[in-house]
Amino acid sequence: MEHPVFSLSTKPDFRMLVYKNNDSTIKIKPSYTGLATIHDKDILLYLASSLMNAKNNGEKIHQVVRFVAYDYMISTNKKTSGVQYQQLKDGLRRLKGTVIETNIKTNGTEITREFSLIDEWGVIKEDNKGKMAAVEVKLSDWFFSSIMGNAVLSIDKGYFELRKPTERRLYELARKHCGNQVVWKIKLENLKGKLGITSPTRTLRFNIKKIIETNHLPEYNISMEGDVVMFTRKSPPKETTEPYKLPKHVAKKEIEKQARPGESYKQTAARIKGLKDALK
Repeated sequence: MEHPVFSLSTKPDFRMLVYKNNDSTIKIKPSYTGLATIHDKDILLYLASSLMNAKNNGEKIHQVVRFVAYDYMISTNKKTSGVQYQQLKDGLRRLKGTVIETNIKTNGTEITREFSLIDEWGVIKEDNKGKMAAVEVKLSDWFFSSIMGNAVLSIDKGYFELRKPTERRLYELARKHCGNQVVWKIKLENLKGKLGITSPTRTLRFNIKKIIETNHLPEYNISMEGDVVMFTRKSPPKETTEPYKLPKHVAKKEIEKQARPGESYKQTAARIKGLKDALK
């Protein structure tokens, strides 16, 4: 979520994106189909959510994932027409084709790595109308490792109702940087860089004001003073509110009820016990 890896363009985007942070450089390279878009990212979000749920339930997860295309459409708030199935295939092509190159310097040694967002994909079965019965995806080592290491932030289901790419990216940035803070502030010009957009700053300022009027982003409010944009939560973080009838001892049923995506049973139990101690 830190860097705008996914294109916000609604047209094929063939730019090579370059981001630098101290001695590290990240390059995002398109294929002949263009850069993966923020709507293509829905596929990764859906797979990450499915795998995290399975992992939290104690199930063994694998790098190769098979899923029902119809379930993906419903879960990500999409229609189930033939056009959507074609868009799913186009998205898989862009995810496979988009390559990330990054370097890491340690003790005078520099290591450069290059990888795709997904390694492989395939349609298991397709009817004469172009609808897929199932899809199989092999996740990249990088993406699968982030799931195994619980390095995945949960998102609100209202995210999938946002149609404009810029709104989706604004929510992602708020989710990462605001988190459980009271407020996150950023200058408009810096926000433009994190969004990865090429339109003029005045256009972004106008769009931000429109979002402020409607206040329709999930979880977060946006306000602006001068050219400083502020993000605040619409409601307190769940872990700062008292759970309903918090039990004296943390039972398995309560752990499953209170668990957040990415948490193990042990982590959830520790968090609930910490709340209990704080409420004494």
